[in-house]
Amino acid sequence: MTAETEAFRFSEFGAPAVLRWRTQALPDPATEEIQIRHLAIGVNYIDIYHRRGVFAAPLALPTGLGVEGVGVVTALGDGVTGLVLGQRVAYVGGPPGAYAAHRNLPAARALVLPERLDSTEVAALIFKGLTVEYLIHRCVPVARGDTVLFHAAAGGVGSIACQWLHQIGATVIGTVSSAEKAEIARANGCDHAIIYTQEDFQARVAELTGGKGVDVVYDSVGSETFTKSLDCLRPRGTLVSFGETSGPIPPLNVASLGAKGSLYVTRPSIAHYTANRTEYEAAAKNLFASMEAGMVRASRVATYSLRDACRAHEDLEARRTTGSVVLLP
Repeated sequence: MTAETEAFRFSEFGAPAVLRWRTQALPDPATEEIQIRHLAIGVNYIDIYHRRGVFAAPLALPTGLGVEGVGVVTALGDGVTGLVLGQRVAYVGGPPGAYAAHRNLPAARALVLPERLDSTEVAALIFKGLTVEYLIHRCVPVARGDTVLFHAAAGGVGSIACQWLHQIGATVIGTVSSAEKAEIARANGCDHAIIYTQEDFQARVAELTGGKGVDVVYDSVGSETFTKSLDCLRPRGTLVSFGETSGPIPPLNVASLGAKGSLYVTRPSIAHYTANRTEYEAAAKNLFASMEAGMVRASRVATYSLRDACRAHEDLEARRTTGSVVLLP
């Protein structure tokens, strides 16, 4: 039996206006799929990349949008085990399609939620929290005493990272665009907030570290920060480039890494750190435990009606938001 749901779809890449709210068919879940009714949907910058079609292998059009959410299981496909009707689950990954009232989802992406966790807070944290988990625990494991430079420290990922890095015992230097965002970063555990619109972050990092540089830079900004980020590293330090909100990164002369101090550069993707179900569940367990313990929280959540997804995208791209953005059906 095929039902219907309301969802956003788009048939061309471009600005938020390409998103179209429509009624579409919702078939029964296929083998090893579940069907959920969304309670909250997380908005991530990867949604904007998908909408713009900026990846090397863009989505096949037409398509849905969104890769994270929280919902209640309403139907089970054949072969699904470990899940029951009425159960509350969160997910990251799988085919885009989270901007919908209901959807079908591979059961392997569903994570059973602890009862004490709020659905909106989980939607605000699940993708960004799992991103931070792999960045600071597995991509470049940060230890007590390390010094980290984290760009966009008041943003959705940055806010979570500052909290978690503070709990680890690292010294966190963050870049932000305004005095207001500097206060947000400090409130989340950032030791030194650099307002990059007012001072040169590279010079300030050198001053803060006595010219030694930082152990690791986490950079999701891209073209505006990449070159100077390399120059903020100590010898044998690592630059983790995991986004490019300001535009594509210019070509890198690999030989320069040796001249700058035998540096490392990596371009990780959450897809490769959550593809294995065991790793995915372990990462989620780590995140959920940190949330329950109050170590990681959604300090600022901007909520929009699901129908207002276009406005949410406009605000996110214009950097009018801090923290996380969540759509409510």
